[in-house]
Amino acid sequence: MSIITLLTDFGLKDGNVGVMKGVIWTIAPSAQIADLSHLIPPQDVQEGALILSRSVPYFPPGTIHVAVVDPGVGTARRPIAARLEEQFFVLPDNGLITLLLEQAEAASASVEFVHLDRPQYWLSQVSHVFHGRDIFAPCAAHLANGALLSELGTTIHDPRRLKFPIPTQIERGLRGEIIHIDHFGNLSTSIRRQHLGEPAGLRVRLAGVEIIGLVHTFGERPPGELVALYGSTDYLIISVVNGSAAQKLGAKVGDPVEVTW
Repeated sequence: MSIITLLTDFGLKDGNVGVMKGVIWTIAPSAQIADLSHLIPPQDVQEGALILSRSVPYFPPGTIHVAVVDPGVGTARRPIAARLEEQFFVLPDNGLITLLLEQAEAASASVEFVHLDRPQYWLSQVSHVFHGRDIFAPCAAHLANGALLSELGTTIHDPRRLKFPIPTQIERGLRGEIIHIDHFGNLSTSIRRQHLGEPAGLRVRLAGVEIIGLVHTFGERPPGELVALYGSTDYLIISVVNGSAAQKLGAKVGDPVEVTW
């Protein structure tokens, strides 16, 4: 029995997610489907890539991940599928797989990509604007049924990559930026534990305010206080205890963050 995950920017209003599941179950009735998110901001490929990279490590080998944040649907951008070590991916060639590919390469993992150019694995009629239903869902279902990646398309070696922000060195510290704002209004930065460690006297500056030191969890400070800590995936985050840092600071993705010690 195969597991298929779905990540999209489709929302939940219009039935598109349910239709993709219907296509999958028609071809692979025993597939188990897990929803990662369908609330990625419209056309936000960078956030889609970030959420995908944070989610995939918690699924077992052989899982098939379908990611559809696809502002280029119907254009010359390629539909692709990939295997990174023992995880499979079906998605547009627009950089959604960037972070996972970089992690795989850093670990010297085996990697395989194909261009999904075999229409026999698609639905019989393909819309110009809904490849999630007509190409990605059926290809994932065929993988779940045991089709080989090489059967679905032609091998490629040049998947498109996004350029993600990385911290830069400043005097006695690092400069990064906000890369994600979650449901609670927590601000995730491009600075990670591996960049900082746990230096004494650490100060975080953003939006005209300064936070001194790190906490380990939200409950260490009273409600309403602004805190800095490492999130569950080791990114440095800025939060308001029982509140929204995004609202309190008027912060947005791309705003600069400085950390000094």
